[in-house]
Amino acid sequence: MSTAQLNLLDIFKQVSKTIKTNQDSLNEADEYNHDHGDHMVEIFEVITTAMKEKKSADPAAQLEYAAQLLRQKSSSGSAKVYAKGLTEASKEISGKSVDMSTILPLLQTLMSGGETKTSSQTQSGAGLGDLLGSLLGGSTASTSAASNDQGLDLGDLLGAGLSYMQSKQSGSSDIEAITKALVNSTQSGEKTYRSQSSELVANTVLQMLSGLASK
Repeated sequence: MSTAQLNLLDIFKQVSKTIKTNQDSLNEADEYNHDHGDHMVEIFEVITTAMKEKKSADPAAQLEYAAQLLRQKSSSGSAKVYAKGLTEASKEISGKSVDMSTILPLLQTLMSGGETKTSSQTQSGAGLGDLLGSLLGGSTASTSAASNDQGLDLGDLLGAGLSYMQSKQSGSSDIEAITKALVNSTQSGEKTYRSQSSELVANTVLQMLSGLASK
């Protein structure tokens, strides 16, 4: 797996663009206030602005500054989740670089608001273990069992899934499967419209990583 460092500004700019493109559909999916798309556009505009202002800082500082700025700029429920997720992601990446091995666990933390949902993560981890077993042509049961025996968490499995996807330059079906596993591990999966926006975020990042891997 490549250890090349990834640029958070580039990533969030692309996510922001995707969210803007889907703003109306996200608003429509929000059956309560019909403004989830508006909030998500605002959230990623603020995050992107923070990345630009702190582009010379290390990733941990960039993420924490984005959290602070988001708390100042928006008070929506989604903004609170992402602000908390940014803070927790900052702690996780402290002293590390953002690369192919750290980006997906980081994304998981960001979208979940830093909440650790053990049962959900275990289930999703096992599900991705099954996926990897199928992709690799091995026993799905042994793959899932190995993940438990070796103490692998969902981040490890996501990393393994991405590594496989890169090495085989697989099609959209693999990206979709990893996206689902990633989103299902976060609290955003509890509401349809939040799940929809999270899938857009995750899928955009995975498509970018797949594109980088094919270069």
